Amino acid sequence: MENEQNYVALPVADGSEMAAYTALPENTLGKLPAIMVLQEAYGVNHHIRSVTERFAKEGYIAISPELFHRTASKGFEGDYNDFSTVTPHTKALTIEGFGADLKATYKWLIEQGNVDQNRIYSVGYCMGGRVSFLANALLPLKAAVSYYGGALDTVADSAPQLHGKHLFFWGGLDKHIKSENIHTVIRAVEAAGKDFINVKISYADHGFNCDARSSYNEAASKEAWALTLAFLKD
Repeated sequence: MENEQNYVALPVADGSEMAAYTALPENTLGKLPAIMVLQEAYGVNHHIRSVTERFAKEGYIAISPELFHRTASKGFEGDYNDFSTVTPHTKALTIEGFGADLKATYKWLIEQGNVDQNRIYSVGYCMGGRVSFLANALLPLKAAVSYYGGALDTVADSAPQLHGKHLFFWGGLDKHIKSENIHTVIRAVEAAGKDFINVKISYADHGFNCDARSSYNEAASKEAWALTLAFLKD
């Protein structure tokens, strides 16, 4: 398995064990910010591991938990050209399971002696965008980011529990997430009086950040990355 030394095994409250991919900055001295990188529906694959490493290069202690750990083997990667390769795992997911996995990941972070507990964040992509929203509602995060969060509107009622400010990215060409789904989310966050930034990139499609997908948009990815880093640093 690629970069086997980067994996840690996390005990989860339901008795399961979850693998997580970690990446550390070159300088690990002092108290550092940390971030949970939450996977697409295709697993903690090469793309998600690369994103995790990019955050580490920016000075974050980064960790990406394998949210399919109850039904898939460690290192599972789905096929971007065949969604059926991931449906057995996505169908088995539950809100309760997400909560247990997020708590286990957060616990690992706060147990690291060099993590600044006042600067812990989350970022998620597609399915992970919804999980990042749940993380912000469940955990005392400073801020969180959701890239084209699939089915995020189904958990919009968690908005009153958000701890930190939230950044949303959507693709204007995205046929998977309708405008009314986005409006449901934003209305809920506004009604809860929570701080947020809402960004729709008109020329981007679903999955625009992933260079392994046909929908990858280099310009949109670079712009979103720059805004994400500025948002978290602020």
